[in-house]
Amino acid sequence: MSAFTYKLLTEHSPQWYAVHTRSRFEKAVSTQLSAKAVEVYLPSFGEVHKWKDRNKFVEMPVFPGYVFVRFAGDSATRLQIMKTPGAVRILGNRDTILPVPDDEINSVRRLLLSTGKCASHPFVREGDWVRVRRGPLQDLEGLLVRIKNQNRLVIAIELLSQAVSTEVDAGDVEPIRRNVAHRRVLQCIST
Repeated sequence: MSAFTYKLLTEHSPQWYAVHTRSRFEKAVSTQLSAKAVEVYLPSFGEVHKWKDRNKFVEMPVFPGYVFVRFAGDSATRLQIMKTPGAVRILGNRDTILPVPDDEINSVRRLLLSTGKCASHPFVREGDWVRVRRGPLQDLEGLLVRIKNQNRLVIAIELLSQAVSTEVDAGDVEPIRRNVAHRRVLQCIST
C-alpha cells in the first residue's frame, strides 16, 4: 500500500489513536474530549487503596498516561485533540500519527468486561533489566528470564558465581535501565 493510499484510507475511516497525557490527567482529558464530541475510550479497573485509617475503592487507568480516541485522522480533529488541556501528543513517528489496531482495543475491552480480576502491569520482556517494586526484596535489580510456569527471583553474588532463588510475583517487578555498578543481581524467572 502506498503512502498516498494509506493517507486516503486513514483520513476517511475512523481509527483508534493513543493520546499521551500529562501524569494523572487521563480522566480530565477523556472528559474534555467527550464534551467536544470526540469518541474516547479510557480503559480502567477498580482497585482498593489502603491507608492507615481507611480503604477506598478507586478507578485506575489500565494504561497510565494514555487515552484512546477514535477519529478519521483529519487535521481539524487532530488540532482539537491537541488543544485539550493535559493532552501531550498523539503517538506516532515524526510527523505521522499511527493508529492502534481495532482488535487490540477490542481485546482490552473484552478483558475488562470479563469476570476475572484485572490489574495494570508494566510491559516487561525477556532480557529486560528489572527492579522489585514491593515486598522484602524491594529495590533489588536484575535480569528478567522466563522458564516454565514459575516466577523465580535469583540473587547472585557475581564474584562467587553462586546464587540463591525464591518465588516472586511477576507483577512486583518493573523495567528499569541497568545500573552497571550495582553488585546485587536479580533474575525473575517466569512464564
